[in-house]
Amino acid sequence: MDFLTSINLITLFAIIGGVGFVFLLASLILGDIFEMFGGETDLGGEGTDFGLFDSRVIAVFITAFGGFGTIAAWSGYGAVASSLAGLLGGLVFGGVVSAFGRFLVGQQASSTVTDDALIGKTAQVTVAIKPGSVGQITARVGDERVERLARASADAEIAAGSLVTIKSIAGDSVIVAPEGTN
Repeated sequence: MDFLTSINLITLFAIIGGVGFVFLLASLILGDIFEMFGGETDLGGEGTDFGLFDSRVIAVFITAFGGFGTIAAWSGYGAVASSLAGLLGGLVFGGVVSAFGRFLVGQQASSTVTDDALIGKTAQVTVAIKPGSVGQITARVGDERVERLARASADAEIAAGSLVTIKSIAGDSVIVAPEGTN
């Protein structure tokens, strides 16, 4: 207990900031630490991937709390004023990180094009398809552009730039036929 009574305010806030910084580094390397251990901290509801209580937000809050508290204590403010300065700094920086994280998560796109959605679509050959070999096609499904390896349904060459119809899916490639053929 003597250790706690001999510690000054600046050291206390510096320790808090240091612990927060170590926690922040671990969160940046490992991702959301709470999710790693099965914790659910997203209070934003369905579809929210970056909640207010994300471990990275909490780590930034603790780091900023310690940092701003240290600055205030070093400037001569007492424990209450330094704690309020730390709290305000932590809320501001934690809020900024939370808002930025939500913005980044909201910008992520997901590919919703299934293989079945490609069948029957018109595509353009981007790499010529030689007999018995693969080429490449590009197709548009809705707003998404999809590139796939392609094989010809007949044993004939299909030149780059030709329009083809996707007939079926075969593993990682599509089977195509020149447009207008069965």
